[in-house]
Amino acid sequence: MVKQSIFGRISSLMKANINALLDSAEDPQKMIDQLVRDYTNNIADAESAIAETIGNLRLLERDHEEDVQAAAEWGNKALAASRKADELRRSGNATDADKFDNLAKVALQRQIGAENEAKTAEPQIATQTEIVDKLKNGLNGMKDKLGELKNKRSELVARSKVAEAQNKVQDAVGSINVLDPTSELGRFEDKIRRQEALAQGKAEIAASSLDAQFESLEDVGQLTEVEARLAELKSGGSAPKAAIEAE
Repeated sequence: MVKQSIFGRISSLMKANINALLDSAEDPQKMIDQLVRDYTNNIADAESAIAETIGNLRLLERDHEEDVQAAAEWGNKALAASRKADELRRSGNATDADKFDNLAKVALQRQIGAENEAKTAEPQIATQTEIVDKLKNGLNGMKDKLGELKNKRSELVARSKVAEAQNKVQDAVGSINVLDPTSELGRFEDKIRRQEALAQGKAEIAASSLDAQFESLEDVGQLTEVEARLAELKSGGSAPKAAIEAE
C-alpha cells in the first residue's frame, strides 16, 4: 500500500501542469514555493520507496538464484545416486541399490521443490522490476519538474526585483515637477532668475551713472566758455568771435 501510494503521488505530480497552476494562483510566489516543498518532500519519499523496493527485489533475485542453484545441485545428486544404484544392482547388491534409488528419489523431490520455488519467484521478480523502473522514471520526472519549478521561481524573483526597481524610478521621477515652484528644481530656477535680474539691474545702474558723469562734464565745459566770454566783454574787448562771424 505504501509503494502504491507513493507511485500514485508520483503520477499526480508528473501530470501536474505547472504553468496552469501558477496562472490560476492568487500569489504565484507562494504557490511556487509550496510546489517546490511538495516536490522535494515527495522526491525524498520516492527515493526511500525505491530503495526499499530495490532491496526487496535484490532479495527475491538472490533467493531465485539460490533456488536455481539448489535445483541443479539436487539434480546432480539424484543422478549420482541413480548411477550408484545401477552399479550396485549390476554387481548383484539389490538391497544397497534400492537404498541409492531412494536417495535419488529424495534428491529429485528436493530438485522439484527448488524449481517450483524459483518459478514462483519469477513473476514477483518481474513485477518488482517493473515497479522499480516506473518509480525510477517517475523520480527522474519529478526531479526535472523540481528543476523547472526552481527556474520559474528564480525568474519570478528576478522579474519582481526589476518591477520594484522600475516602480521606484517612476515614483522618483513623478515626484519632481519642474513647473511647481515649490519643487526643488522650481526653487533653484527661481533663485537663478533672481540672480540674473539683480545682475541686470546693477549693470543698468552702472551704465546710467557713467552717462550722468559724461553729461556733467559737458555742462562744466559750457559754463567755462560762458565765463570766458563774459570776462572778455567786461574788459571792453571785441564781441565774441562767434558773434562777429555771424555779422
